[in-house]
Amino acid sequence: MKVGLVLEGGGMRGMYTAGVLDMFLDNNIKIDGIIGVSAGVLFGVNYCSKQRGRAIRYNKKYAGNKNYMSLYSLLTTGNIVNKDFAYYDVPLKHDIFDIEEYKKSKTKFYATVTNVDTGLAEYIKLDDVIKQMEVLRATGAMPFVSKMVEYNGEKYLDGALADSIPINKCIEMGYDKIIVVLTKPMNYKKSKPPQIFAKTYYRKYPKLVEAINTRYIRYNESINKINELEKRKEIFVLRPSRKVEMSRIEKDPNKLEEMYDLGIADTNKALNSLREYLKNSD
Repeated sequence: MKVGLVLEGGGMRGMYTAGVLDMFLDNNIKIDGIIGVSAGVLFGVNYCSKQRGRAIRYNKKYAGNKNYMSLYSLLTTGNIVNKDFAYYDVPLKHDIFDIEEYKKSKTKFYATVTNVDTGLAEYIKLDDVIKQMEVLRATGAMPFVSKMVEYNGEKYLDGALADSIPINKCIEMGYDKIIVVLTKPMNYKKSKPPQIFAKTYYRKYPKLVEAINTRYIRYNESINKINELEKRKEIFVLRPSRKVEMSRIEKDPNKLEEMYDLGIADTNKALNSLREYLKNSD
């Protein structure tokens, strides 16, 4: 039996996911395939490279750096998360990503991106994180505060716009056991956004506008499905056990640590139940 893992995004709320995955590494929880979105991809790849603690370490160190993620970066480069520093300098120079260990991993990793012309989600397999860094930039390219990212002749933005929680894709791919890591507490639902912003800002991309303005519907449908599957014990869900007040671009290292520690604590409490769920997957 094969185990699939779905990782929601959520900006710096993804520190929760980092905590969960570090506990997976500590406790030898084996995953056959991961489908991530946005921050779920950016922090999740460290599971495959077996770099416990890397995500929380570099984010605490650089979150307050204007060259990492800031209004300064947005105004000077068009990207609130800096392309050169955050995506290239950090993993290649400052807190080096272990690409060789990643390549040795037997876990297949897919990044969810939104095609701006079709408004649809695409799921790109990450064979080499460094060579495919533009895919990571694409899945994490938050709308309105990021430039579109070109990859293989197509333009992309944040995967969450088209498929915030790719539970359906994970089922479609045939995984027998599925773990879902959410970054919002139980009962969270998205509200309908003001429609005018996307219509004005992305008027040349009508399918993208539709994706942005109807995202809340798909998100809430995914949550309803996840809740139902969880009740039937068909999937296993990890979500924050309490609300942590923080923004998508949180810079306070104490807040980042709090969210990370919550991921550690929640997973620790759920370990026995998780192992029971997975016991027939060996």
